Amino acid sequence: MSLHKYIFVFCFLLLTSIIVSAQNNNQVIRSKTVWNDDKGSHINAHGGGVLFHQGRYYWYGEHRLPKGDAPSGGVSCYSSADLCNWVNEGIVLATTNEAGHDLERGCIIERPKVIFNPITGQFVMWFHLELKGQGYAAARAGVAVSDSPTGNFQFLRSGRINAGVYPANMTQEERAFIFDNDKYKEWWTAEWYRAIDKGLFVKRDLESGQMSRDMTLYVDEDGKAYHIYSSEDNLTLHIAELTDDYLHHTGNYIRLFPGGHNEAPAIFKKEDTYWMIASGCTGWQPNEARLFSSPTMWGPWTQHANPCIGTDAAITFGGQSTFALPVEGANQLVIFMADVWNPDNLIDSRYVWLPVEFQSDGTPTIAWSEQWSPLDFVVQPEPLFSLFEE
Repeated sequence: MSLHKYIFVFCFLLLTSIIVSAQNNNQVIRSKTVWNDDKGSHINAHGGGVLFHQGRYYWYGEHRLPKGDAPSGGVSCYSSADLCNWVNEGIVLATTNEAGHDLERGCIIERPKVIFNPITGQFVMWFHLELKGQGYAAARAGVAVSDSPTGNFQFLRSGRINAGVYPANMTQEERAFIFDNDKYKEWWTAEWYRAIDKGLFVKRDLESGQMSRDMTLYVDEDGKAYHIYSSEDNLTLHIAELTDDYLHHTGNYIRLFPGGHNEAPAIFKKEDTYWMIASGCTGWQPNEARLFSSPTMWGPWTQHANPCIGTDAAITFGGQSTFALPVEGANQLVIFMADVWNPDNLIDSRYVWLPVEFQSDGTPTIAWSEQWSPLDFVVQPEPLFSLFEE
């Protein structure tokens, strides 16, 4: 590139930065405080995830209704250019008053995540769905699509996962083992745990399909997409491969840490290692984060110590993991996203977003910070004086 082009690019970036700074007076992230959108309303996008598409971030989350109303109002979307100032794009997947519909008002929609499929040109949303009036018994995965990141999303279907298919890492001996179910009516015994490890609940749900609750999505560098979810009555995580259009499961899936009580998975990759942060199962109350790593999506997965550091690290700063966001244009910045749940008024639940730091051995840690700015991680343009040295 010639000198005058370098100067033009530099001046353009500088001017853009000035304009952005003038337009936005908020360039910091303050966890646990009220985050308002462009209309001055508290951002209502809980249990969410963020998609980066064509220079803009799209944050999808649970649209919770005021206390005393229905559990869910659908899925909301907010967009931003800087991760600090958010525009309310509205509800992009709504519940309906149609009786008997999977999304009938009164259902529970949780943990929505959206990925873009470059082959079909569609935005694909997966979420955890519980049917109206059934509590948390349905344990379904729902899927919807849109031609635009801001919707509206068209609901396709919901259901259990991988019916009639055994996990790839379940041995032939385990598949052939016949359980005497009368022996396992009492939960939490040592014998019951051993049966869970060998696939007791996998077999229980084999015909109907595996349960799917707290979940996330991950698209790998080769374009393969994965659905990671808490299954087997929240006892065991599953990683399931999606088809090339991201709309179905291929039938290839594995179990992780049977009986480990892991939920709320968030996954990211650093160099040649996949990292997953999850939580224990303590209802709405926070607990200590769990950290896992693997050289491949298919394992072997290894558990590590709690990655959190600082105030309230033992309870994940009062939050529960929901997503890990690699930030475009930043110096290896990954944002750990978590929800500080308020079960008495879920619409008022707050957010914890913190930068993930990597130690010399590559292990990620998350340190508490009252406030921080994504701008601190932006890759700066080459200094002007260096351009003249050429």
